[in-house]
Amino acid sequence: MKRILEGFAKFQTEIFPEEQQLFQRLAAGQNPEALFLTCSDSRVVPSLITHTKPGDLFVCRNAGNIAPAYGEVIGGVSATIEYAVLALNVQHIIICGHSDCGAMKALLEPQKLEGMPSVIAWLRHAERARFVVRENYTHLQGAALLEALIEQNVIAQVENIKTHPAVAARLMKGALELHGWVYDIETGSVRAWDQRSGSFVALHAESPGESQAAAAGQGDLQHERRSA
Repeated sequence: MKRILEGFAKFQTEIFPEEQQLFQRLAAGQNPEALFLTCSDSRVVPSLITHTKPGDLFVCRNAGNIAPAYGEVIGGVSATIEYAVLALNVQHIIICGHSDCGAMKALLEPQKLEGMPSVIAWLRHAERARFVVRENYTHLQGAALLEALIEQNVIAQVENIKTHPAVAARLMKGALELHGWVYDIETGSVRAWDQRSGSFVALHAESPGESQAAAAGQGDLQHERRSA
């Protein structure tokens, strides 16, 4: 706790004064460009990964970066999605999984969740990903199997979020874009779901002046096919 309090003191004395004008503007309201739905894992820091400032991202976090299909759970995640789309008019929704995800490990080894009924119930919203991997990735083991599940879970949650009425309506009129990402903690790289190729591709920095549409507005990024 001492380190956290020291960090707060540094924020007040050094960081806040440098960004005081920004915080004054934000005090009157917010206008984020994207909803960033990611895992609660402490190693995943959305503003650090995307190099964004306060006010740029509307963030929703939970175990396993899960977005339950509409009607399955009326709770915080559904309310956050609805508010982001209808009240804040976000232009992009990014669902971001990550390497070494404990929630996905638990899907592969459910016996480790003994005594955690709430976690077991929550992870049922990732069952689609588990079934896809079980039926189609029998040749994989260990880290490769976990990576496949992490990717399939991102795809599953992208599909789940399309069932939300607000999302479906904005998608139909081209006012919203969905993005599925997987962040690698060790390398700092990000892979994005490319529906056209049916695979995850790497995000790389693009040169100034090039189109930024493929990057959910979070910096100068574009999709490039991941090397084998």
